[in-house]
Amino acid sequence: MPFTPFHLGPGALCKAIGGRHFSFMVFGGAQVLMDIEPLIGLIQNRPVLHGYTHTLAGALLIGLVAALTGRPVSERVLRGLSIPHSPLTWRAAFAGAFIGTYSHVLLDAVMHSDMNPWWPLAAGNGLLGLIPLGLLHQVCAGVGAVSAVLIALAARRRAGKAP
Repeated sequence: MPFTPFHLGPGALCKAIGGRHFSFMVFGGAQVLMDIEPLIGLIQNRPVLHGYTHTLAGALLIGLVAALTGRPVSERVLRGLSIPHSPLTWRAAFAGAFIGTYSHVLLDAVMHSDMNPWWPLAAGNGLLGLIPLGLLHQVCAGVGAVSAVLIALAARRRAGKAP
């Protein structure tokens, strides 16, 4: 199913570790961009849903688009909603975008047989079935839950230090 929330768990961990050096908003946008091709494939009833966008080359191109569009869009949204935030740097945008697209390829390769993730370097999908699907979902959700707690604790600690 396109736009699965399970991809957000590892992104939350990157945010917990990277803080202001990682854009979770750009990461989320990259996840959506990655799954436009499978969504179109579902609508058109195509036999292959995870084509070029779910490859190393596709992740590179989508990562570039996600970073270049995600930074200004994220800044505008945060400003428009009056959400206090650290300045969103290009470094944070590119980190969110590329970690987003490449982790998406990695996670989807474990579960989708129609993928050829290493293209153009190699054919096939040696990651398929590496771990059971249920375990993959549990790990992603668990990482997300733990990361949410870490992010909340860090925010609480910062608020306690405010003058």
